[in-house]
Amino acid sequence: MARAIRMHEKDNVATVLEDVAPGDAISIEGGAGPLGIEAAEAVPFGHKIALSAIGKNKKIRKYGETIGIATRAIQAGTHVHVHNLKSARG
Repeated sequence: MARAIRMHEKDNVATVLEDVAPGDAISIEGGAGPLGIEAAEAVPFGHKIALSAIGKNKKIRKYGETIGIATRAIQAGTHVHVHNLKSARG
C-alpha cells in the first residue's frame, strides 16, 4: 500500500510519499487521522493527490491554508498540480 501525508485536518489534498499508479490503494496519514483512497491516475513522488472531489473554482487547501484554486473539476484520487490548479499567492 502506498503512503501519503495530510498536513492539516482541513486539507483536501495530501502529498504522496512514493510514486503511485492508477488503482493503487493509498494510506493517508496525519491531519484528522488515518484515511484511505484509491489513485485514479499516476501521481509522482512528492506531488499532491485530491482526497475528495474538488469543484472548478474551489479552494485547494494544504497546511490548513488555501494554496490554489481548481481550474477544472478534480476527482478524488487525482493528481493535483499546475495542469488543474492556479496559485493563490498574492
